[in-house]
Amino acid sequence: MVQHTFLTPHPQTVLQITALTGGPSLSPLFHALSLNVPAGVTCVTGDEGAGKTSLLRLLATDLRPSSGRLATGHATWPDQANAYRQQVFWCDLKSPEHDETTVQEIWDALRLHYPSWNDALLQELAQALDMDDHRHKRLNMLSAGSRRKVMITAALASGATVTLLDQPFVALDLSSIRAIKSFLNEAAHHADRAWIVADYEVPSQLTLASILTL
Repeated sequence: MVQHTFLTPHPQTVLQITALTGGPSLSPLFHALSLNVPAGVTCVTGDEGAGKTSLLRLLATDLRPSSGRLATGHATWPDQANAYRQQVFWCDLKSPEHDETTVQEIWDALRLHYPSWNDALLQELAQALDMDDHRHKRLNMLSAGSRRKVMITAALASGATVTLLDQPFVALDLSSIRAIKSFLNEAAHHADRAWIVADYEVPSQLTLASILTL
């Protein structure tokens, strides 16, 4: 049973999930899930196999829901599918299909998908996460942590209404973890944007609007 705990009074809803059904197999992992994701940072927690990544993929429609409705203040899915996807950031760079692509090529491709992309913020994040010197390297030349930072840098610079981050702190150095948490703690005060962070446990030193336990 999904448990959603709000940690801030009178939260502003950024993403409305209505009767969402779907999962990675023919048997739905989620059935008729309805909840409101508030502005700020929400943490999705659960054990291995609980469905953390699958839920993020469903919210991004990277994994197509079998039924249900998803709505931000700007667009709904499935009625405005393309506009909705421009408002929700999701990127998975773990697949070998990305191995020969350079960091800069990844960022350039993602920039085209998100109308509110912030190049100045990308540059700031690239420096803070020590990624500036890796721009022209292929992804298969990077460590697991640096490869993850390619995604995180893009996610935080995307300007998306809803940003989905799957285990963003895995394999990262402490300096990068602190930089990302600092950004997210500032983001916690946004009134019209949401960041959804999936991890096994609630990350420490992170200001949260809500916790979703699977």
